[in-house]
Amino acid sequence: MAGKFKVLIVWILCLGSLALQAQQNFNCFTIVAGKKATADGSVLLAHNEDDYAEGMEIFFNVYQVPAQKADVAVSNKGKKTQNAEGNLAYLWIEMPGMHFSDSYMNEYGVVIVSDACPSREDKPRLTDGGITWELRNTMARQATSARHAVEIARKLILEKGYNSSGRTYCIADPQEAWMLSVVNGKHFVALRIPDTAVAIIPNYYTITTFDTADHENVITSPGLIDYAIQRGWYNPKTDGPFNFRKAYGSKESLGHMVNIGRMWAGVNLLAPRGYDLKEDFPWAFTPREPISVVNLMDVLRNHYEGTALEPLLGEKLSNPHEADPGSICAQYTRYGMVAHLQSGLPRDLGNVIWLSPMRPCSHAYVPFMVGMKEMPAGIAAKDYSFALQNHLKAPKEPRNEFPKLDYWKFEKHALSLDKHYREHGVESRKMATEQSQITFNMFIEFQQQALALYKENPDQARNLLEKFCLDS
Repeated sequence: MAGKFKVLIVWILCLGSLALQAQQNFNCFTIVAGKKATADGSVLLAHNEDDYAEGMEIFFNVYQVPAQKADVAVSNKGKKTQNAEGNLAYLWIEMPGMHFSDSYMNEYGVVIVSDACPSREDKPRLTDGGITWELRNTMARQATSARHAVEIARKLILEKGYNSSGRTYCIADPQEAWMLSVVNGKHFVALRIPDTAVAIIPNYYTITTFDTADHENVITSPGLIDYAIQRGWYNPKTDGPFNFRKAYGSKESLGHMVNIGRMWAGVNLLAPRGYDLKEDFPWAFTPREPISVVNLMDVLRNHYEGTALEPLLGEKLSNPHEADPGSICAQYTRYGMVAHLQSGLPRDLGNVIWLSPMRPCSHAYVPFMVGMKEMPAGIAAKDYSFALQNHLKAPKEPRNEFPKLDYWKFEKHALSLDKHYREHGVESRKMATEQSQITFNMFIEFQQQALALYKENPDQARNLLEKFCLDS
């Protein structure tokens, strides 16, 4: 009991003294499951997008961007130019003014999300100011597979350098998934997640050791290990095998209880055995049972229920979101999503993003498919052309400029629920969970009907599923 009490005291101190820092640096949470680790043979990617920006109103839009040659916003010293190469259609969850918060699924089912992972790099090499938002946008526009996306990223990072402390991109398609951990400057490592495994990523690097000779499953920047030796971050004589996480990760992020707690909770919900808070967690593991879309929806709602940490977010606080961002579902969660990537099906029917606006514990998930001809009313403030040209310009008064945006309704509901969480929080989560399950089951039924129609009339099959998405 003494050890557990000590852990709780450390947790309280972290949440109190480092609250603002946590808001800025310790946000987002991702789970990726390979196709042999899931119940239906699909690749699954789940993600909570958590964002805090002082003095800035944060919200999201959802756009369908058709395949086209288009001007896109660029950051730093780059010029806005027309991108002629490989412009694919994609579904875009856009957060105006944010460099590192957008999520994508393109027409090939390539999904891209990211988590901030601070590095220890303080002497980055950048060319023309480096790149930020363009990295994920270029992957979405051009990549025909997750591996292809990593290759695109490799070329851009080596050419320009990455202008942020560090980040891990999780990239998946219906066949496989990759984790790409980028360091400020021109260093990175990308690993293919085993088909039989699940990987969880909070806001620190989780990649540890790897085989540099395994070119099928490992892609690294040149000189990755030599540079770490040069900087004194790794000593091959005393440190054993090279460990990317220890060499390049920020010590503060690696030891922060917010990161440790979310990783601990996620691993223990899915792994075959329970882990202690002080243990080293695996970067990837075989789950105790096959993972489903609904399983991952529920993990994204988690507030440490049923664990030793739950009292901190229940008894000590009026609602679990006050300890920002102490749990997986946190105060600054802007949306939760689960990408369901099904191979063997037509791409326009088999690749779906399930989206929960604002907080997954408060709102049910609804489906979106890439290539939908029509989008739900209120899901976006403007059109995709405006967003492509103005993404990095945050609107000054978005509530006044876009009063009909549905995001404000979800935000109002979630914040109102927080004020009465003790009375209605459990009930609200139960309702969101049940509605998500019902909608998912109905979608699968409609998907089967659409597949039966597809060979004879693809347009009619597509329209059937699109109508279901719109009505959800």
